[in-house]
Amino acid sequence: MFVEDKTSALDAFRLPAGAAESLRHALPEVAGHAVAAIVAEVPAYAGALTGEMGTKIEMAVRGALGGFLNLASRKAGPSPLAASLEGAYALGRGEARSGRSLDALLAAYRVGARVAWRELAAVTVAAGMAAPAVARFAELVFAYIDELSAASVTGHFDELATSGRARRRALDRLAQSLLAGEPAQTVAAAAAAAEAADWTPPQTLTAVLLPDSDIRAARPVVDLLDRRTLQTTVEHLRDTSVLLVPDAHGPARGHLLRLLAGHDAVTGPPVPWSLARHSFDRAVRVSRLFPGAGSLDTEEHLVALVVSADPRALADLRERALAPLAAERVSTVGKLVETLRSWLLHQGRRDEVAAELFVHPQTVRYRVARLRELYGDRLRDPKWVLLLTVALGVGDSTE
Repeated sequence: MFVEDKTSALDAFRLPAGAAESLRHALPEVAGHAVAAIVAEVPAYAGALTGEMGTKIEMAVRGALGGFLNLASRKAGPSPLAASLEGAYALGRGEARSGRSLDALLAAYRVGARVAWRELAAVTVAAGMAAPAVARFAELVFAYIDELSAASVTGHFDELATSGRARRRALDRLAQSLLAGEPAQTVAAAAAAAEAADWTPPQTLTAVLLPDSDIRAARPVVDLLDRRTLQTTVEHLRDTSVLLVPDAHGPARGHLLRLLAGHDAVTGPPVPWSLARHSFDRAVRVSRLFPGAGSLDTEEHLVALVVSADPRALADLRERALAPLAAERVSTVGKLVETLRSWLLHQGRRDEVAAELFVHPQTVRYRVARLRELYGDRLRDPKWVLLLTVALGVGDSTE
């Protein structure tokens, strides 16, 4: 709670009893005029003269003016300034919760102070206060308003800081919920988590993995992403941040990939936002297939993902594919395998195979001839061609 009581500028004055009583009788009318001026002159409060907001504004103004008169007349009881500061602090927090800015609140203070001073000054003059005392009274009014303004500013700031922390926690819980992707989680449950975080769901989410060592360098890039981008960490991915980027599908995906170029980012596919776990899982798999490979687009590695889905089956497939080479020397097997892979991928175009392997076309001719001897008619069998293409088309098939 806000309890700071700065009375140094406000202690050296005391209203005469008669003037204090006159001001107290005028208080309801003064408060009403101040409220009407605030509603008329501050756009954020336009149309609030009636209804709940109007009532709140009038109560706040009456409370502030009442606290001021208690202070000026040194009415017995707890410190009137401390109570007023508590009220102003609470008002600032309430304004932040209502989504109104400090500009509106401080403008209301200025308008209210102007109207209140004009009317209070008229009452004090009519009560017979001397000019020096009226001038000192004016100083007291505006010192009091300064104190209230400062208390409200603090309340407004504290509320924003508190709500900001709460929202960040809610956003992190949302991200964790989406990445957990538990079977029992429904779209309705995900939507409820999004609503609790005050987060507007996009059409799609795209998971991006960024090493923590690179996140600072990538901060300018992250700041350019959709403001709804979620950022979190996952326990089993040490030293890695996970971004869930909204609506990075279609042409926007190319823009995202260009932004991430030069960073060690792994970008998953765009998926419906409530199924973000699927994009995350694919990004994780690609990051493990190609560790330290720099910026990666998972959709450029779909074949590798499919082929590596069952490592034991892939190992068996490669063993079967390489069985005809079992009697060859180890050094020869390596050269024949790389030639066979390139020959399959380039559909037998010898010059292209030679260019890829940095060998003479005649060397390719010799190696292919040897492969035909070892494999025989199997190199013309579509089933075997498919088997060899899958077995040798991704990764190091000599492993």
